[in-house]
Amino acid sequence: MGCRKLLVLYTGGTIGMQMSADGLAPASGFEARLRSQQALEAQPLPQWSFAELLPPIDSANMNQHNWLAMVAAIRTGIERDGCDGVLLLHGTDTLAYSAAALSFLLLGLPLPVILSGSMLPAGAEGSDAWGNLFGAMRALQAGVTPGVHLYFNGALLHGARVSKLRSDAFDAFHVLPRQRQSARAESIPARIDYRQPRQPVNLAVLPFYPGIQASHVRALLDSGVQGLLLECYGSGTGPADDAELLSVLKAAHARGVVLAAISQCPHGHVEFGVYAAGSQLASAGLISAGGMTREAALGKLFALLGAGLSQAKVEHWFALDVCGERAD
Repeated sequence: MGCRKLLVLYTGGTIGMQMSADGLAPASGFEARLRSQQALEAQPLPQWSFAELLPPIDSANMNQHNWLAMVAAIRTGIERDGCDGVLLLHGTDTLAYSAAALSFLLLGLPLPVILSGSMLPAGAEGSDAWGNLFGAMRALQAGVTPGVHLYFNGALLHGARVSKLRSDAFDAFHVLPRQRQSARAESIPARIDYRQPRQPVNLAVLPFYPGIQASHVRALLDSGVQGLLLECYGSGTGPADDAELLSVLKAAHARGVVLAAISQCPHGHVEFGVYAAGSQLASAGLISAGGMTREAALGKLFALLGAGLSQAKVEHWFALDVCGERAD
């Protein structure tokens, strides 16, 4: 059955931007614009209430505090106001990151959440804004499975699998066919469901590249990082002949830092045992993200570490598929 009462949660982004002296900038007042545009729609839409996170932001400024504020607003709309579905309006630059993070922060929520936005502001000539917004509303009205999704350019996409691949066209978001083989969690424990409070986490992402030095990695890890996502070559390889670099990773893991690996290849996945170089990284303490995207792996690390789980528990749940992020 479809949603009857929606929460429309506005966070800013291109969809609501208006021209300022410095160019397009986030703006409040989007509810009135939305209601005026809805009056022009021929097809009926579900009832909705409106909330906005203030101040509205350009999604290039998105951070963990914003994600936690979104979760709090979603819970209020559902638990206090009786909404049975959520449409979250968001800028496109970090839309895939937020969709992934919310996929893990809202584990166990028995209702659908759709994120959407636009490449051009609402009201601009030829904009995709109203099509995306009302398309997402109608999808929720027709019925969407519980969990987090992204609606863009007529497509409903899995929130923990999507990436932004284009900045110059309306079909900016896609789900790449990355291999996802992992055991599925039988249930979601209370420690990581959507009612669990979270705290900000010091996370970092670092790509391997020819010439990377152990001192670079050490400096990053010495900054207090709790979780490091390493973007490896191919199926999970790196400079395994650099004994100092491996020693830096082993020392970090020994003091409790969670080390996770994704593939730099858009169609790749991590499988450490294929090459000896990958096996060396695994022996240094890295865990495989399989075919997860950067967005999904980062969001999952945040949700697990932010819940206060131990290193061992984080590694356990990171290796399992909890919402379709690791297995088809």
